[in-house]
Parts: sequence; structure tokens; C-alpha cells
Amino acid sequence: MTIKLSGGEIVARALADEGVRFAFGIPGTHNIELYDALGESPTVRPVLVTDEQSASFMADGVWRASGSVGCVNVVPGAGLTHALSGIAEAFMDNVPLLVLGCGIRQDFQKSFQLHDVDQLAIAAPVTKAAFRVDRGAELYPEIRRACQLARSGAPGPVMVEVPVNLYLQRHEVDPAAWTAPVPVPPPLPDAPDIDSAVRLLEADGVRPLLYLGLGAAGAGADLVALAERLEAPVATTFQGKGVFPESHPLFLWNGFGDAAPPFAREVARTRTATLAIGCRFSEVGTGSYGMAPPRPLIHVDIEPAVLGRNFPTDLGVEADAGAFVRALLPSLSARAVEPQVRAAIRDGHATVWKEWLSPVGRGSRVTPAYLLRELQQAFGPDTIYASDSGNGTFLAMECLRLERPGKFLAPVDYSCMGYSVPAALGAKLARPDCPVVALAGDGAFLMTGLELLTAANQGIAAAVFVLRDGELAQIAQFQQTALNRKTASVLPDYDVGTIAAGLGVESLHLRSDAEVPKVLGEVRECLGRGEPVVVDTAIDYSRKTFFTAGVVKTNLLRFSWPERLRFIGRALKRKVLG
Repeated sequence: MTIKLSGGEIVARALADEGVRFAFGIPGTHNIELYDALGESPTVRPVLVTDEQSASFMADGVWRASGSVGCVNVVPGAGLTHALSGIAEAFMDNVPLLVLGCGIRQDFQKSFQLHDVDQLAIAAPVTKAAFRVDRGAELYPEIRRACQLARSGAPGPVMVEVPVNLYLQRHEVDPAAWTAPVPVPPPLPDAPDIDSAVRLLEADGVRPLLYLGLGAAGAGADLVALAERLEAPVATTFQGKGVFPESHPLFLWNGFGDAAPPFAREVARTRTATLAIGCRFSEVGTGSYGMAPPRPLIHVDIEPAVLGRNFPTDLGVEADAGAFVRALLPSLSARAVEPQVRAAIRDGHATVWKEWLSPVGRGSRVTPAYLLRELQQAFGPDTIYASDSGNGTFLAMECLRLERPGKFLAPVDYSCMGYSVPAALGAKLARPDCPVVALAGDGAFLMTGLELLTAANQGIAAAVFVLRDGELAQIAQFQQTALNRKTASVLPDYDVGTIAAGLGVESLHLRSDAEVPKVLGEVRECLGRGEPVVVDTAIDYSRKTFFTAGVVKTNLLRFSWPERLRFIGRALKRKVLG
């Protein structure tokens, strides 16, 4: 039986049937019919943001925290270009998004329409697909097809442009005929690939290293069984943090090259093969390619284009990670526990923590490792952490110990500043049962901190720690190390408390290690009342992360000797001459 529905009603129904719970954006003249329909939806919640960049970060946080697709709902032109940074972050980090872009009228050919730019051309480089719907009857199936495409294979954002005339008009449709698209099955490993992997892993003298990315998350607990069967130390990418429980005695580090601590590098050097699953060996995760995977290298990924792209593989396998691990396990012989390897890992972690905590109580600012350890103890293992581009991400990556995926949200391969606050709000909306903490640098907070207004308005009880050192810390450290001066990386001072008060959010001050227990208790009280809270944190960045030190070393060694001497000599000269 056919009925007439507006384009907005059809799209709202498609979103609901797809399981999309949130549509983030700012309404405009082109999509008010859609917003009107969303206002009637019992399951899809329109969320007003202060800037469309935050809309895409929030939708990103929804998926990373919950596994459900978030929707970026933007007006033509400026709405899309404002959101583009977050869309590109999702594209680089393999996060599925539905980018619901409204378009100009297509039912009459007039030039110079409001917001008229070629949106599909703009979106094409940072989406898996970008297409326009031309007929009202196609709205429902095309929205659902876009969501499936975003989730399938290597995930990523997909843009659908809906011309405004389709929203304004009613269309004759038959809802009884609406169905979900047929799922695309993931690629399964071939038996010869499994046999080849077993031969490489069980050859005489082979002692493998496991390197896991977020793509391995689907293997779940089988990853623990695999590591124990191989007696293999486990390193992960940044995105893969938590896919392997980091309390396990075989957990090595998030990385294993020059950007890792000495014990992790030493353990990795003793391995004679690498099994890499669900990763791309990207620049950030490898510390600027400052690692050499022990050979032979077996590389498994759902996206064939990444196999052998940055490091030569001895066996490349296009397959779903979970299917590969399940097929591999029965064919592997169990190995004896290597006490000396486990002891090296245990003692290495203990040494790192002793070094990290040695300044506690001695300085006038907050020791990062101490704060992050106390945060984990205060809020528990279900807490979701959203970090920001730069030092906050590297500190959180190194200091947090996570037991499962979906707890560490970070802008990694696109490394877009301003991510943490809106991503944390999206995560909290998607997972209201979990405590959510944003770790925002003071420069990043200036970009999207106004979303605290959204938190207050929507009742999103997230905690935002503004890590303040008065600089764009990561860049300032690079500048100081390589150039012995900082240019345009020192921030003007501002008052977090005044900003928070103007947005209707409670603020706290955290000035030293001694105040950490008391302030964390006050944060818990705020969150327990269902209120957001911001903490102005005087962070001590005097100790470089292993990542920062390793990347500086790796890049310096890439230069010829004359260029190295030029860099070193310039820095020394400036230091001597002041």
C-alpha cells in the first residue's frame, strides 16, 4: 500500500531503521523539513552543536565508543566545509559516519543559489563514497545503502547529498517494501594462506611478535588465546589500544620501535617473526616509520591495498581478522611459557612507572602519569577517554592501561586538533552507562571548548580536563629540541573558569599532585549529579614522552651528516648565545 511522505519523513525513517540514534548538526533553511521530521522521531535524536566541526567529531565518538553509526547532518556549503576536518579524521582513522549533506534545489535550473558549491567533489577525497539522491523513492534505500557501505570492509564516512526539493516535496512510497540491504560478507582466509602462516610461525627458531591494530578488535578473546599459543609479546597500534588486555603479562607496548621505551625495543629485537593483524603501519602508529618488523612478516588486513604498502611482507592475507584468527588457532601447536620474556616485560613496565612517578609531590604542577593512573583508579575500567592531537594523545597512549577496545578515542592519522571535547560528548551520549573523560590540550580546547554549552544544554555528564602548560606542547617540544626556540607555539593566557561559568558548566582547579585525590572526588560528585564539569589542570610536560623522543631521533637520523650537523649546530649556537 503506497502512502505519501515528505523527504524528511522518509530519511528519518531510514535513520531509525538503520539504528542511527543521533544526528549532529545545525539546521538551516535547506533542511528544516528534515529537522521537523526528526523532532517527531521516537528514536533519532537531533543534537544541536556550536560548530559543524564538532558534529563530525561527536558522530565519530559515537561509533568508537559504541559501534553504532553516527550521523553528521549539515546544510549545503559552509555546513559541509566546517565539518570537513572531522570527516577527514574519520576517513583516515577508518571510522564509519553517515554524512547527510543537504543540497541546493535540483528541480529548476537557476544559477548562483545559496550555498551552491560542488559538495560531492569536496567530499570525494575524504569519504569512501559521495553521491546524490535524485528521486524521492530512492531516499530510503540509498540512506541505508550508505550506512552499510560505511560499515563494510575498511570502515569510513559516506556522504549522501539530498537536494532541498526532495525534503520539501511529498513522495509516493510503499513502506512495506522497504528492506535492509543484503550485508556484504567479509573476506575469509583461504586454506593455503592459513597453511603458509602456520609454516612461517612454526619454523625452527621462530619466536613471533604480535602487532595488532583496531581492525583486530573483531577477534576478541581469541587474540589472548593466539598470543598464549604462540607465547608472543603483543604490541598494538594507537588505534588498537585495548584490543589486547594491557594487564596481560604478554602485553608489550603501543608500538615497538624507536618511539617505545628501551625494554620494549629490546624484547622486540629478540623476536624473529611478526604477525600483524588489522593494521596499516601508518606514520603515527609506527613513530614516523621508526620500527623494523622482525621478518618474516605476515600481514593480515581486510583492506588488500594496505598489505605490503609500507613494509615488505612475506605473506599478505586479505581477510577479516576474527575469521583469520579462528581459522589459524586450531592449526598452531602450543608453546611453552618463556619466563625470561615475561619477566623482561614485567620489569620493564615497573621501571617505566618508577621513572614516571618519581617527580610526584616534588614539583609545583601535576605529574601526567600520576593523574592518569589516579583517573583510572577513581573511575574504573569502563571509563572512556577521549584525547586530543599532540601530547595528550601520546601521554594517554603510554600511561593508560586498558582492557578492551572502545575506551581510547584519539585523532591519530589525521591528528586533528579540537577532537577530544566533542568526541567525549558523542561517546557519552552513546554510552551513558560509562564514565567519559576528555583530555584536551589548552590549544585544542580553544577550538571546540564551546561544546561545553552543548553538554550543559543536553545534560551530557562528561568530565573535561584542560591540560594547561601555556603552549602547543607537542610542537613547542619539537621546536625546542630541534631549533632551541619556540615560534608561534606559546599561547596567550585565558581563564577556563570564566569560560565555563559563561557556558553554565562547573569548573575546578587542579594545580598540583597533592590536589589530585580531592579534585577527582569533586569530579565524581558532579558526574553523579548528571552534570558536565571542566578541570583547569596545571600539567607538567617537562618530561618528554617516549613517542616524542623517538620521533625526533628517527627523523634526525634520516638526514645526511651535513644536515644533521646543521640542525645540531644551530640549536647549540642558539643555546650558547641565548
